Amino acid sequence: MDDGLITPPAHEPTVAEPPSVDVVTDALRTVIDPELGSDVVTLGMIPSVEVAPDGAVTVGVKLTIGGCPMRAEIKRSIEDRISVHPGVTSVKIDWGEMTPEERTAAMTTARWNARERAPETAIGERCRIVAVASGKGGVGKSSVTVNLAAGLAASGLTVGVLDADIWGFSVPRLLGVDQPLEATEVDGRPRITPNRLPIGDGMIEVVSTGFLVEESTALMWRGLMLTKAVEQFLRDVAWGDLDYLLIDMPPGTGDVQMGLARLLPRTSLVVVTTPALAAQRVAQRAADMARRSFLPVVGVIENMSGFVCEHGEHHEVFGSGGGQALADAVGAPLLGSIPIEAALADGGDIGQPVILSSDGPAATALRAIVNRLRDEVVPMVPSTDGIDMAGCSARLLAAVETALSEADAQSAD
Repeated sequence: MDDGLITPPAHEPTVAEPPSVDVVTDALRTVIDPELGSDVVTLGMIPSVEVAPDGAVTVGVKLTIGGCPMRAEIKRSIEDRISVHPGVTSVKIDWGEMTPEERTAAMTTARWNARERAPETAIGERCRIVAVASGKGGVGKSSVTVNLAAGLAASGLTVGVLDADIWGFSVPRLLGVDQPLEATEVDGRPRITPNRLPIGDGMIEVVSTGFLVEESTALMWRGLMLTKAVEQFLRDVAWGDLDYLLIDMPPGTGDVQMGLARLLPRTSLVVVTTPALAAQRVAQRAADMARRSFLPVVGVIENMSGFVCEHGEHHEVFGSGGGQALADAVGAPLLGSIPIEAALADGGDIGQPVILSSDGPAATALRAIVNRLRDEVVPMVPSTDGIDMAGCSARLLAAVETALSEADAQSAD
């Protein structure tokens, strides 16, 4: 019976439109590779994205290696990010493996992104940071670091020395400092107080695991612990207003070197080698790693360059040419060559850097390197009226402000 009521027509259930390729790609930018720390799109791990009319999404994923242990985590993250879109009916992943060239590009991108996200440290913006590295042990890297620090301090500067050679620490003995590190409260939290060594009008501030254990004690730490120790020295030490921070690096290319590139991306690298060509080739690896981590190699120092006997004869005990060959290979200047001299070793044994206590050939060469490092290679950042002039833009702004002030004064006249 017609009751006069009008029955509305039945409606088809609303079906969401499938997402576009761009929408899916944007969602994939939130998927982070757990090992490389960057998103899979930026790393070049997504060669293709396809969206079918029925909402089926197919994502091509290239792993750095076929048997990547993080494959399951990456798969879960991709599915979680895409399946939440109401227009997606299924998610399929086509797995692949990067070529060596693609893998290199991904690692380079990851290192750059890590550099850009560097964590905060206690090192002031004005401080110039120089890491002293070598390809292998036994080339005198720590001795060079200590003497450079002493030479800079002798010119009236405040110089930090961070002994990052956690296993093979020798800086405490070379500087003649053995007081244990202590902690004080700064800004409401405990901070490590570096040991301080006055030198003339300057000062050396130094931290080392050698202040935490006996010199003969073996530190049986694995790579992650080494990196964490260096990170603590950079973040939890109450460093003063440093002009320079010199970092005595462990030899080789390991976890500490990679960690430093992440923590202090504004570091410059100086490589120490001996004249032997074999040592030069090994040291080149340290320079190569630095550049892959976007750290500039600013110079090469050749140690043990030769011995002059009491009769004035020059003996090339460890060969010749390695320092210049390394400098040419890495495109950096040879800052100087330090000859073999008993006073250099004796000064290290008694904790008196030879650069402060001798006028011999080794001390003379070291002073010349210090002057070149300070005046040419890694010059100090000037400070005016307590304002850090940390870059060209800041200096340009100050110059503009000065010019405007002078113009205003002339207009007033």
